[in-house]
Amino acid sequence: MPHADTPEKPELLAPAGSLEAFFAAVDAGADAVYTGLKDFSARAKAKNFSLADIERMAGYLHADGKRLYVTLNTLIRENELSHLIDTLSALESFAVDAVIIQDLAIWKLAREHFPGLEVHASTQMTIHNVAGVKMLERLGFSRAVLARELTLAEIAYIRSQTRLELEHFIHGALCFSFSGQCYFSSFLGGKSGNRGRCAQPCRRNYRHHQQQGFFFSPNDLSAIDLLPQLSRAGICSFKIEGRMKSAEYVHKVVGAYRRVMDAAETERKEVLAQAKQQLKESFGRQPTRGFLSGSQPDDMAIPSQKGATGRFIGKVRQVQGNRLSFTSSLPLHLGDRLRIQPANDKSGSAFTLRQLFSGSRQVKKSPDGKPVTVISPFDQRFAPGDSVFMVASADAFTLSDSAARRKLEHRRPKGELVDLDIKVTPTSIALAATINSRQLDFTYPVTSFTATSQPLDIGVLEQVFAAVADEPFSLGSLTCGELPAVVIPPKQLKQIRRTFYRDLRLARQHQLQQRRRDQREAAVASLLPAGSNNCQVSEFRALLADTREHHLLNNERINTLLLPINRHSLQQVDKLRRRAANIIWDLPFVLFDQDWQEHQAAIRTLVQAGFHQFRLSNLGHFPLFDGLTGLKLYSSYRLFALNSQAVVALSKLNIADVELYIEDDRHNLAAILSRQLPVPASLMVYGRVPLLTSRIRVRQLHSDGSILSDRDDAYRVQQRQGLTWLFSETPFSFISNIRELEQLGCSGFIVDLSHCGAGSINGKQVLEALDRGSDPAQCSKFNFEAGLE
Repeated sequence: MPHADTPEKPELLAPAGSLEAFFAAVDAGADAVYTGLKDFSARAKAKNFSLADIERMAGYLHADGKRLYVTLNTLIRENELSHLIDTLSALESFAVDAVIIQDLAIWKLAREHFPGLEVHASTQMTIHNVAGVKMLERLGFSRAVLARELTLAEIAYIRSQTRLELEHFIHGALCFSFSGQCYFSSFLGGKSGNRGRCAQPCRRNYRHHQQQGFFFSPNDLSAIDLLPQLSRAGICSFKIEGRMKSAEYVHKVVGAYRRVMDAAETERKEVLAQAKQQLKESFGRQPTRGFLSGSQPDDMAIPSQKGATGRFIGKVRQVQGNRLSFTSSLPLHLGDRLRIQPANDKSGSAFTLRQLFSGSRQVKKSPDGKPVTVISPFDQRFAPGDSVFMVASADAFTLSDSAARRKLEHRRPKGELVDLDIKVTPTSIALAATINSRQLDFTYPVTSFTATSQPLDIGVLEQVFAAVADEPFSLGSLTCGELPAVVIPPKQLKQIRRTFYRDLRLARQHQLQQRRRDQREAAVASLLPAGSNNCQVSEFRALLADTREHHLLNNERINTLLLPINRHSLQQVDKLRRRAANIIWDLPFVLFDQDWQEHQAAIRTLVQAGFHQFRLSNLGHFPLFDGLTGLKLYSSYRLFALNSQAVVALSKLNIADVELYIEDDRHNLAAILSRQLPVPASLMVYGRVPLLTSRIRVRQLHSDGSILSDRDDAYRVQQRQGLTWLFSETPFSFISNIRELEQLGCSGFIVDLSHCGAGSINGKQVLEALDRGSDPAQCSKFNFEAGLE
């Protein structure tokens, strides 16, 4: 298949979590910037921006031919849909270059009501194979931000099969889990990574078989050695992670990559060495090439290394009140920023160095390798043995917020292009202005004189109307037809020009405001009305790991089994055929290209055997069913239905039964179920949460081993299907809430017994609890009662 032309030099895409970082990115040579709003951002802890800021930033970048992408890469709650519509309307009017999304509700609303918005698929959508990218093509996305778990060879294969733009991270923090598929933070306290509020429990210390380590804390990606290979593999945008990072970090990292990208081939080796040294000064974590160099890198997660940012420079030797003494491996200067990390697993404290002593003498700087004493603003907080990190240097890129705002407002954005057709008579001048295929007409009286020499000509008109002053326009083409042999006084022509551009601005504002009102009203009207989803009979489904437990269908409470598609289960097809109507086949949500065709063949085998129900968990699953008819497709919680518009979007993709989101709470579930949904809604009411799912193999972790946190919370690790899984030992249960959920309109209830088996003691206790309508002992309510942030 022909693929999209990859630019000769890929785009360098930089993060901006603050205005200072925005200008640091621009100053260092970024071709494009991505940033978030105060709402709907996967980095909710960043400063982020207002809509007014975004409008100015877009204008600033566009004036230099650069691009601005806005991240709306979180899941949307039901009560946020109206605000989301207002946001999409505003972003379209600002002509931002794209929005980066995770929730299919945003895709649906943008496609149907805000067609001027380009849509990029966030890495949170877990796009990791050709089928996922092809599905994005069908849906009208213009770019995929690929999962970070792909190798160079896998990326190149995807490129060979698609015309879609491909973006990939080249530098910055990594997640241990596939992005979008981590529920760790949410399970511990409702702070969902898919809502931009990750508390980073993966960075903490854990205990496994008497061994302590940072098992789930990956190093930072650094692919500066691999830029030519990434370009040849077909990546059109090199993305740097870091919307939570300082302006200094952004400036140094973007600058390092810019130097390498612009270096001549003969200079590349020397420039690369210089850039690597510059990256060391950015105070990131230990670098790794991640999966780009292979599917099982050894240096992604090193349990002995704490996953903290900054450069380690020493250990506290002595503490006297707020005076800390240590030997620094780097030179120190007043204005440097330090972080003291306690020897235990508690979070560190950072401060700017205001007082520095060498011996008893106060100094402004000290050389490396010398004992020093610093004064911290925290009294009695630290102890000998605590680690000292430098997290920013005194010579950092600095720009105050007020100075950044002045700089932003000083640059006049590039105006809208206006094509003019002018008709002149001795008594009037008529101007037809065309902007984006929309025409506006204006006529003004003139006093003209018969020309005795140098009559009015097109050159005069071009010179006059090219001067737009401070109005938000620029002159494109100008046509005028045949002009009368007259002279119009220059003063009068200039006044007409000023009046015309003022009138055009007011008319254009009215036109755009009316268009925005119409679009918004149509989008709001498309939201589902309130209504009842009550059904006569609820369906109970059991999710199993072993097809040999199909006898569970004899349990009068269980209507349907969810069974995994694998080689073992395919051997049981003949035994299961007579119960085909009661079986839903469950696809693994991670399906790399080397396994995709095998699963496609398995599905066709199952369909030929009379099975017609399948559960999907990723956009890359949909093309598996191309050409097949008469099927009933179910979505799992991994396809993110946290609002009714996501339910509608999935129904438009032929999903006949939508599983609501596993992280959701009572209030939002009630809000979704209060709408007239186009398809039935289901919910998992018992199971163990897969806190992390990763392609990283941690050799120190034994399969099915127990993991304990510093608070003695227990977890279980499994390594299967080429992946690492971390589960909580504490299951969750909403079984006691089933009656409430039925009354709200939920019609399907999933009991996940895949971790224990239906015939185990635990499995039997769960089934008994289902009969009683009560929760099994020692279960969590996940976010159902406490709420999802």
